[in-house]
Amino acid sequence: MADTVLSAATKAAQLLPQVHEPRNPGMELDLDLVRALQANTSAIERRAATLPGRRSVKKEYQAAWLLRAITMIDLTTLAGDDTPGRVRRLCAKAANPVRADLLDALKMPPVTTGAVCVYHDMVETAVEALQGTGIPVAAVSTGFPAGLSPFHLRVAEIEESVKAGAKEIDIVISRRHVLTGDWQALYDEMRTFRAACGEAHVKAILATGELGTLRNVARASWVCMMGGADFIKTSTGKEGVNATLPVSLVMTRAIRAYHELTGHRIGYKPAGGISKAKDALVYLSLMKDELGDRWLRPDLFRFGASSLLGDIERQLEHFVTGRYSAGYRHAIG
Repeated sequence: MADTVLSAATKAAQLLPQVHEPRNPGMELDLDLVRALQANTSAIERRAATLPGRRSVKKEYQAAWLLRAITMIDLTTLAGDDTPGRVRRLCAKAANPVRADLLDALKMPPVTTGAVCVYHDMVETAVEALQGTGIPVAAVSTGFPAGLSPFHLRVAEIEESVKAGAKEIDIVISRRHVLTGDWQALYDEMRTFRAACGEAHVKAILATGELGTLRNVARASWVCMMGGADFIKTSTGKEGVNATLPVSLVMTRAIRAYHELTGHRIGYKPAGGISKAKDALVYLSLMKDELGDRWLRPDLFRFGASSLLGDIERQLEHFVTGRYSAGYRHAIG
């Protein structure tokens, strides 16, 4: 049975969003629905506080869940000192995220991460480095991380990233539209960004740590989905507060309600601050509880992370050998 569970992790690597899940076409902006949305903060926080203790995954089942998590990582470098060499090393790690001896011990074929996420300037380098792997390149765009550059330049940045070969575009919304309740402006912005992406999938970054309230998170989630977002994403990773369980609970329930209303499945991407394997397991259990097994695949769920992979690989080595290894044995570039 353990072999069956482990082998299931590799199947997820073949389910990339541009291949399997129908695109979200969006819908007309329903201001009555948006304005009626509320969030019971104390109840959400109480529920979120129970999540780490609700499920306990051990031994070979923990290894299987961690292997599945690897296939859903957007392996990311978004530093000011990024170089082509660093991006190539990251791409090499994305194509071979787990040491071969560990995979052999687990009786696993090769796995890959879900995508590699870089700034626009590094898209061509990443596309070239990933040629033949089937791993898509995701580009952060629209004036990332603040989203305050001129609007026409934000749209042009999307178009240039798509032209350079990016298959996924992580856009940042204008937070001011949320904070002032200008939902029409946010919807129009999202529609324009979606159109500029063309065939590339669009992930809408809400920057939830800067939206003020969970009610704003819920409303922004709905407006972006109505505007055609294929994914909604918590954070840029540059805010003071990034992915949290209360925010994730609000966003996943918005995704569930949108699916019930329209029949379209929207992906979810928590990003920023998720660096430990045990945290990845909590997020996976949240997705299973709130949205079901269909969302435990990389076409509908991604981690935005850079250091998470290293800790997962350490945990897999512990499972295989019974010993924890030093972090430098699992460098990611």
